[in-house]
Amino acid sequence: MANSRSLLAELRAAEKEHGKFESIELLIPDLSGVLRGKRIRRDDFEKCADGGLVFCAGVTLLNTLGEVTTGVPYGADDGDPDFPARLVPGSVAPVPWSSKPMGQAFFRIVGEDGSDFPNDSRTVLERALKPLTDKGIKPVVATELEFYLLDAHSGTLRIGAPMVPGTDRPQPGPQVYLPEDLYEVEGFLDDVYAWCAAQNVPAEAAISEYSPGQFEINLHHVDDAVLACDHAVMLKRIIKAAARKHGFIACFMAKPFEEDSGSGLHIHMSLVDEDGKNYFSQGKEKMALPPFSARLRHAVGGLLKLMPDSTAIFCPNANSYRRLRPDSFAPIEPNWGVNHRVVSVRIPESDESNLRLEHRVAGADANPYLVMAAVAAGVHYGMRYRVDPGEMVEQGAEIVPELKIPNRWDAALDLFQQSDVLHEYLGEDYCRYYTLVRRTESQKFHNHVSQLDFDWYLRAV
Repeated sequence: MANSRSLLAELRAAEKEHGKFESIELLIPDLSGVLRGKRIRRDDFEKCADGGLVFCAGVTLLNTLGEVTTGVPYGADDGDPDFPARLVPGSVAPVPWSSKPMGQAFFRIVGEDGSDFPNDSRTVLERALKPLTDKGIKPVVATELEFYLLDAHSGTLRIGAPMVPGTDRPQPGPQVYLPEDLYEVEGFLDDVYAWCAAQNVPAEAAISEYSPGQFEINLHHVDDAVLACDHAVMLKRIIKAAARKHGFIACFMAKPFEEDSGSGLHIHMSLVDEDGKNYFSQGKEKMALPPFSARLRHAVGGLLKLMPDSTAIFCPNANSYRRLRPDSFAPIEPNWGVNHRVVSVRIPESDESNLRLEHRVAGADANPYLVMAAVAAGVHYGMRYRVDPGEMVEQGAEIVPELKIPNRWDAALDLFQQSDVLHEYLGEDYCRYYTLVRRTESQKFHNHVSQLDFDWYLRAV
């Protein structure tokens, strides 16, 4: 009942600022991080807030195409049953791009007895965080998302901006960090920031990235890892909506173009103790430079050790593996260093109060909740078993990365399936379902006969 009153108060506050909603979208992230759900009339919200919401439990395990997978529960095999669901407090917000006044709220599936549903992405993340939070340690996290803006009207998949002035020809060269590229999409960015403010998504810096038409928007750190992932999926939705309005298509594929940079999802994480002090900066063992204890080294060691096993999470589909190449900025081996953007785990410039790590392996196509869960698992595992990360890459050092994580889908799934450690943190059943969904999707993808088959083999063979 208290949650019901809180949610209704949220609704009234949102409507006071944005006008009375005609309808409300109820949203939940699936296994791929894709938002699914339904739209209700505004008058039905009170009933949903009061516990009168049910939804098909199988929505949490859909593949990227929105399909159920044979052998996975809560799908076609067992009648696609409905389970109770509850709205997420603090998630009521307007949908500013809607043509009519509309709101949105997140919901989560719960067990028939009211317990947390183990296949909900939020529950998977909460389970992975529990070993840290049980020790009074709270992650403070933020995400960075890279994406491309494509031309929605060209009839072909090509970048939408920037163009050579006075022409419709794309600007050659990366022109990384060029302010003029941001001016060309200023209307798009204005809407992104305005809509983020309306939905309480803490968007920060926007930059022009290392390929034409590629951009990055950063989110401010928060001390709630689940909320940070909510922010990430909401930001993707906002970017897609703003892109449509301004004649673009927002592309979050990991590697949309063969010769251009891939797009990543970077996770920044620090830890604070019950007194609010940076946990990585404490401890008996200190390194000379920079000022962090063995705790950070061990956390990095756990991330590096679990990285091959976790690749199936960081790279969830076929296109993801096109990004894992030695000739790109995408990390392809478990290494680490201070202020070095070629490594997998970077320690950014920081002091003892904001010491953190940046995990750079995941693609922009990955489910943020599962990526965060795998990162939390690696951090705790490393500190628990005092895992040595090995020598770090020195700042300014030139390195030629060697491929030491799986760069093929099924090979990554093999390692994930065999990983007892990840099964412990994410849940045995969930890992089994995840593997089955992705293997079935992989088989379907690789059974497809593409134009490249004819280009390579029709004449020659």
